[in-house]
Amino acid sequence: MAITVRGAAVLLAVGVLALLPVSKPFSSTAAAEPETAESDGSHIVNIHTDDVRHWVITVYSAAMDSEFTVEVQRPSDTSVPRPVLYLLSGGSGGKGPGSWDRQTHATDFLADKQVNVVQPIGGAASYYADWRSPDPRLGVVKWKTYLTEELPLLIDRALGSNGRNAIAGVSMSGTSVLQLPIARPGLYRAVAAYSGCAQIADPLGQAYVRLTVAYSAGDAGNMYGPPGDPMWAANDPYLHAEALRGLDLYLSSGNGLPGPYDKSGGRGLVGAGIGALANQVLVGGVIEAATDQCTRTMAARLAELNIPATVNLRPYGTHSWGYWDDELAASWPTLAHGLGL
Repeated sequence: MAITVRGAAVLLAVGVLALLPVSKPFSSTAAAEPETAESDGSHIVNIHTDDVRHWVITVYSAAMDSEFTVEVQRPSDTSVPRPVLYLLSGGSGGKGPGSWDRQTHATDFLADKQVNVVQPIGGAASYYADWRSPDPRLGVVKWKTYLTEELPLLIDRALGSNGRNAIAGVSMSGTSVLQLPIARPGLYRAVAAYSGCAQIADPLGQAYVRLTVAYSAGDAGNMYGPPGDPMWAANDPYLHAEALRGLDLYLSSGNGLPGPYDKSGGRGLVGAGIGALANQVLVGGVIEAATDQCTRTMAARLAELNIPATVNLRPYGTHSWGYWDDELAASWPTLAHGLGL
């Protein structure tokens, strides 16, 4: 029955979406001396400080031969090295209105938590993966390399962090935050996945991924190949769930039914007017119904393997930021434990 519901939700989502259009001192704008990640050429290009706690770091990725911004909130007390929480956004890659900063109270909530909050910007529709081939629309996509090999070392050096990391993500990156710890064991101590879909190698999982990538005009065939290619299974967190053992894990999803934020003026509503609300309730409801089944399936797999995880399955809620804002707070005890806070 779960397969039937999930399949119907994915297919309906396709149809509906088709209809929708120790820290270093820096001046307020200072060029940092290049900080190079090993010998690959990745380095910090610039650090802009809005104030002592809020930085925007420009990083050059050698893997993608491009520069990307990273938004940072420093802890209030930097007298000792602090851990790092990486926050990944959804299909927009943190650009535009759909982001942690614009739609949630995440930085306010984390302001007193004595953690470096790091938001990599970019990677729209990429699944933060290393793609097998350049994409005509998205170019060279090597976000797994960037997030596991290039960026962490540069961030640790720039922020004087203590080497303990956690990662949280929503929607598209709700898949990625389960993939990345498998790809780089030991890098992260805790993971929170909100409204993600771990099982990507089966036909329905692939359909969900292809839909997400196509919404930004990318071709998922350039990511993991055609249906049935072994790369899909190689990057499927459900199939490799054993590699998540030992991490502090948090999984959550709504069930697609309207909840307290699914109303005009609701918290986290992207856009304004009846069109934005209809998009959240109709499209967001269908997508969240699918991720609900994905989350249940992954939770069952972890339980089968006797891998502890905190799972929150809300009896309401669409695929939208108001609920993810709540989930960040709800998952904080899990993330904090992994971070040693």
